[in-house]
Amino acid sequence: MERIGVVGCGLMGAGITEVSARAGLGVRVVESSQAAADAGRARLEKSLARAEAKGKISSAADVLERIEVVTDLDALADRDLVVEAIVEDETAKVDLFRSLDKIITADDAILASNTSSIPIMKLGVVTERPQQVIGIHFFNPVPVLALVELVPSLLTSDETTERSRALVEETLGKKSILCQDRAGFVVNALLIPFILSAIRMLESGFASAEDIDRGLVLGAAHPQGPLALADLIGLDTTQAVALSLYEEFKEPLYAAPPLLQRMVDAGLLGRKTGRGFYTY
Repeated sequence: MERIGVVGCGLMGAGITEVSARAGLGVRVVESSQAAADAGRARLEKSLARAEAKGKISSAADVLERIEVVTDLDALADRDLVVEAIVEDETAKVDLFRSLDKIITADDAILASNTSSIPIMKLGVVTERPQQVIGIHFFNPVPVLALVELVPSLLTSDETTERSRALVEETLGKKSILCQDRAGFVVNALLIPFILSAIRMLESGFASAEDIDRGLVLGAAHPQGPLALADLIGLDTTQAVALSLYEEFKEPLYAAPPLLQRMVDAGLLGRKTGRGFYTY
């Protein structure tokens, strides 16, 4: 797989694009508008300039030459692999996979989702190639974190899983774990209840955000506390994953606390908006 397509050039899409281009692959990224495409291109340029300054790549310009940012979904027709990295919304993703299935021409092309919570089966069954649909879930920031969750559905072929593993590990240099197709997969099924518990603790007045996070950093050797992590993930994404988990399992620990819902309603989404549990 040498020709990669990515749909979405936000934080995750740009990160997937960057690591793919740094590995020598040609990447074509699709955004919904020219303004979004320009913002995505600027995000990539800034990240690659930082990587060059730190000596992680020899030339940002050389990597950028392997990247195209466009606004026409039809431009992905010749891709060997397309990774969806749009908003964490089931309806939007289902509609996109239905469209990609009609656009992609290669019989053996793989359609992948970077979803953090939506079951892959729901995406695969709207295509004519469910055996070639798989979850390839990267973690933010993609250029830094080594883990990728591979999530085959009940209909995903062994060949698709192995080709995806080979790309992730042998080409991109990441480490993969194999997950069953359940909402949240491995990491978020454990992480989200932990974050929600921290939010409930803050909401109840039990401790301040600073003390909750400081306790986990100093007492459990976490690199950052759960509330700071939620701000990094995005509170809207945290809520979306929680809702998906609750819908699947109906467990109270997956229910989003009222404080999280109110913050999302207010647009206090964390780092990307400048304010969440902390001000940036």
